[in-house]
Amino acid sequence: MSEAGLCTRGLRVRLGGVEVLHGVSLDFATGWTTIVGPNGAGKSTLLRAMAGLLVPSAGEVELAGRVLPRWSARERGRRLAWMSQNGEVTGELTVREVVHLGRLPHLGLFAAPGAEDEAAVDEAIRATGCGAWQHRRLRELSGGERQRVLLARALGAGAPVLLLDEPTTHLDPPHQVAMVRLLRDLGRTHVVVSVLHDLPLALQADRLVVLQDGRVRADGAHDCPALHATLVDAFDGALRIERLGDGARAASGGAGACRYTALPNLEP
Repeated sequence: MSEAGLCTRGLRVRLGGVEVLHGVSLDFATGWTTIVGPNGAGKSTLLRAMAGLLVPSAGEVELAGRVLPRWSARERGRRLAWMSQNGEVTGELTVREVVHLGRLPHLGLFAAPGAEDEAAVDEAIRATGCGAWQHRRLRELSGGERQRVLLARALGAGAPVLLLDEPTTHLDPPHQVAMVRLLRDLGRTHVVVSVLHDLPLALQADRLVVLQDGRVRADGAHDCPALHATLVDAFDGALRIERLGDGARAASGGAGACRYTALPNLEP
């Protein structure tokens, strides 16, 4: 495993006395992986456990070859950044102030940001397209704009591992496309693990993990026919997966890319 790698080993998590994850073992290296599956499959629970926000009842999570509890909170924050599905940040902060929160693992609570921190914040704001309103307060923004700010906060940490729960929530189609392009770019140098309900977007990732009833049903490349079949089965045949045409393929992935989309299966 690479120094930046993340893995789970026999991970079990109980919520309210009910076991939600049943012995999940996965390895994540550089690239963009998306976790998909029906409602209640345990996707967000898995992501939260990997972020260290839930204590497993059995098994373990390893970050860069060391079990998660052996990392201090500050060390972990430098190596692993988390974006929640409904991130809570006071609406009185400006966009730039929120993104600066991502630098806390580097600065601590009281140190003043330096040139390196400002540069990291500038790059995160640029990458997420928040520059035009970086001095507005969070309460003044739309849901989609707030979502981009929360992603910028995660990117501002400069961590090599990114865990993103529903990063495309509230985004309109142009910004969904921009998000997919950003996640692909980040996957060239980072370990990016996202949870997505939007299957056409999820199929643009490098790798998909299909989770159902707290267990891994499939794990493979986005263009794997066996994974596609399992994905259709996991959703009770309510969708079909089709290969994109040449024009759409070029627009979504560039020359030579083989991309797929998911469509509703309305046949009886």
